[in-house]
Amino acid sequence: MSASLATRRTVTAFLAAGVLLGSAALPAAAADHGHNHGRAHSAVTIGAVQYDSPGRDARSNNALNGEWVEVKNTGKHAVNLRGYTLTDRDGNRYRFGDFRLAGHAAVKVHTGQGRNTNRDVYQGRRMQIWDKQDTATLRDDRNKVISTDSWGRGGHHTRG
Repeated sequence: MSASLATRRTVTAFLAAGVLLGSAALPAAAADHGHNHGRAHSAVTIGAVQYDSPGRDARSNNALNGEWVEVKNTGKHAVNLRGYTLTDRDGNRYRFGDFRLAGHAAVKVHTGQGRNTNRDVYQGRRMQIWDKQDTATLRDDRNKVISTDSWGRGGHHTRG
């Protein structure tokens, strides 16, 4: 009888160890859920938008740079935006070059021309693209939509 009690205790200890190992592995597996090819869910999103810049001369560089879309990194680690694209409803597209966006930082993507810095980048366009009713879509370097922002539909301003 004592041999069977010892066997039951050994089996119980073995099963308990398996449960502990399995529960330790579960959070790691759950953490991988939602990753894109080993990459964490993006902390990069569209922030504020200034569309249809004020003033009469819509084609001056000042007016063009008066409209912008902010791209924010809400995470604590820097993200390289190389290959990320920002598009409007009409298909106008800006593709980021080698640009590191620091953690908890933002960059404004201006329509006109200027000198790129760590807070402002420029599309180099000669006409405004962000209309009173439009949608900005941010895609990652694998063309996956990671953020959209729409405005102007019946006075609504939505963010997705």
